Amino acid sequence: MSHGARVIRTGVSSGGPAAPPAAAASSSAGSDAELMDGAYFRSCAGMLKVAQMISLLIGFISVNNSPWTDYSAYSYFQIVTMCDLVMILFFYIIHIFRIYRKLTCVSWPLAEFLHYLIGTILLLIASIVAASKSYNLSGLVAGATFGFLATILCVLSIWSSYKVSCITQSTNASV
Repeated sequence: MSHGARVIRTGVSSGGPAAPPAAAASSSAGSDAELMDGAYFRSCAGMLKVAQMISLLIGFISVNNSPWTDYSAYSYFQIVTMCDLVMILFFYIIHIFRIYRKLTCVSWPLAEFLHYLIGTILLLIASIVAASKSYNLSGLVAGATFGFLATILCVLSIWSSYKVSCITQSTNASV
């Protein structure tokens, strides 16, 4: 019979008095029962999504309100920016309302990673095409610039989602 050290987990920190078990259960149940995740608003990923949506919206409005020289290039830019904006808003709502806890049949980190990967490539192509066709028109240059800014922000999201989903899973697998 082995008498090795065992770890006993409690809900009490070593610095304060013990809370009654009913209070601890109600506080954890209260956080699960909340409708919205208020911490996601202030998280790095949440603020990054908001910055992406704002830059995409400004890029779309800049191109939409400028005189066009090439219809197909700018309509492609507008379609890509709006599709990206809608998908980022979709994932933002998924995180805000904790829908990922209810719909467990979908791998949300993988879905978000693939969205960012494909969306960033399309956005980079659209921004390059818009920049090459701008002909020094200020609104079109601004739209392409905000498209490039959104591309950089999406690359940051790809890196952070890869870091969270892939590196964390490989670290947990070796433990």
